[in-house]
Amino acid sequence: MFYYLLKYVLLGPLLRLVFRPRIEGLEHVPSSGAAIVAGNHLSFSDHFLMPAVLKRRITFLAKAEYFTGPGLKGRLTAFFFHSAGQIPVDRSGKEAGQAAIREGLGVLGKGELLGIYPEGTRSHDGRLYKGKVGVAVMALKAGVPVVPCAMIGTFEAQPPGRKIPRIHPVAIRFGEPLDFSRYAGMENEKAVLRAATDEIMYAILSLSGQEYVDQYAAVAKAADAEREAEDKRRFPRMPLS
Repeated sequence: MFYYLLKYVLLGPLLRLVFRPRIEGLEHVPSSGAAIVAGNHLSFSDHFLMPAVLKRRITFLAKAEYFTGPGLKGRLTAFFFHSAGQIPVDRSGKEAGQAAIREGLGVLGKGELLGIYPEGTRSHDGRLYKGKVGVAVMALKAGVPVVPCAMIGTFEAQPPGRKIPRIHPVAIRFGEPLDFSRYAGMENEKAVLRAATDEIMYAILSLSGQEYVDQYAAVAKAADAEREAEDKRRFPRMPLS
């Protein structure tokens, strides 16, 4: 109930008013039945803008940190994300990927829409990174189509580290559903999973026009942070006189 209150009364109209998102290809999202919507991930705002424009309810797999904050603020945040259709997934440890797949298959098993960001984390520089194969595992196991989606302009509106979005033109593009029924029963084949995931990422890339990096986003982000820290050690800021 609170999901629809957010979507149609509290948050959705505000997002549409502020961002005035241009929506393309909405007809590609199935009007009924289970399906995966796989998108790029540029901003914290993505979690709310895409559901605001979809006619159906969509459930996202979200990092568990959103649900485990301390105190009253943490409890309110957890309530908000639960109400907004987010499912917490612990991304640490060896079982993290399997836990996400179980949760995702549970959503699809109920005939609902599942939202996934195959990159696994937000892009720290606006580029599109290599997709993780969990999206392909779920698509093949559940036998559902994958609708590629591109968020455009949300990185400029709310880049990492910015709490309050700035007003910036935003577009949301949905592509034609991808059918992976030709791979039925092959969800344990690594080469098949990689091929299906790359097909999904290429479809997202075609919609978004981003620069593509054949590297996982988390790895690239860590490497950039390490280089930045090294530069600070080698070239410390001189005190102002």
